[in-house]
Amino acid sequence: MTFRSRTAIRLSDGRELIYFNEEEHTDRGGYPDTRHLPTPPPASQLRYDPLVDEWVAVAAHRQTRTFLPPSDACPLCPSTPSFASEIPAPGYDVVVFENQFPSFSDRIKPDEVTSLTDMVPVRPGIGRCEVVCFTSDHNSSFGSLSPCRVRTVVDALADRTAEMSRITGVAQVFPFENRGVEIGVTLHHPHGQIYAYPTVPPRTQQMLRASAAYLARTGRDLYTDTLAAERAAAVRVVASNEHWTAYVPAAARWPYEVQLAPHRKVPDIPALSDQERDAFGPLYLDVLRRFDALFGKPMPYISAWHQAVVGEGRELGYLHLQLFSIRRAADKLKYLAGSESAMGAFVNDVVPENAAETLRAL
Repeated sequence: MTFRSRTAIRLSDGRELIYFNEEEHTDRGGYPDTRHLPTPPPASQLRYDPLVDEWVAVAAHRQTRTFLPPSDACPLCPSTPSFASEIPAPGYDVVVFENQFPSFSDRIKPDEVTSLTDMVPVRPGIGRCEVVCFTSDHNSSFGSLSPCRVRTVVDALADRTAEMSRITGVAQVFPFENRGVEIGVTLHHPHGQIYAYPTVPPRTQQMLRASAAYLARTGRDLYTDTLAAERAAAVRVVASNEHWTAYVPAAARWPYEVQLAPHRKVPDIPALSDQERDAFGPLYLDVLRRFDALFGKPMPYISAWHQAVVGEGRELGYLHLQLFSIRRAADKLKYLAGSESAMGAFVNDVVPENAAETLRAL
């Protein structure tokens, strides 16, 4: 792993913060949080929707979260003598901390409601939400990081995935990054998040059902065979190296969508070897820079790590990263309108083979 030391502290409201330091003998734990913060909010509420067999989180406290502050009041920048941020130290490499406005947490109200009707049970949104700051440079981006820094981020995600997977009640750990105001980011500073879900999310449930059915029918792993078929066809492959392939899915839902998968089946980020972790950064950075070059300006995107679930069905998981943008042209965005939002039936405006060819040519 590339980080040389790991320093954990507590913020003034009791939330955990962890520095992942790239230099040996670095200890940023000596900088206390000087703010006077309110007690963190309790866990969100999970409400069951019987019509689609899904749980919906209700987290009203998130309405008050910070929204696009000026750069001199960014809560993700290092603290200065004139401004105390979420990170007390005057500098950092990679830092992870509990979200101040979490969708899920382990803080439970004593008088939690257990049902709204006979059809709609309610339970606390037990879990954890963390923020991952990739760099102390407010004006940078993930695509501008060095491969060494990407390796530090991957190691930090592995550390957090392993620890959050051990939390009682957690069903899946989901690291992701939202980039761009078009996507809906509320902070410009380069950062991602990690959700420890109390239930298996709908997308993962669909993938588990498909994988289980394919295994029962063929005795083989679905993602392994899908990746092998894409590598053999080559027409949708954007870039690859010894350990990873980046390709546009044949049935891509988004105008520009790429999946990055290791050639070896592993369930999650902690299971990646040193060689696989090292090889990921150069390929991912290459793809991100192709995205930015596509229309000559920063591309809004969502970057989502799909990891195996913690419990039943874990053997079906195949780690991969899904990267996609809602931008379909230089001056056009793909809005999830009637078919996508109401019915979940996607209509893609860009032919996946053409998207792959365009990204390869950049």
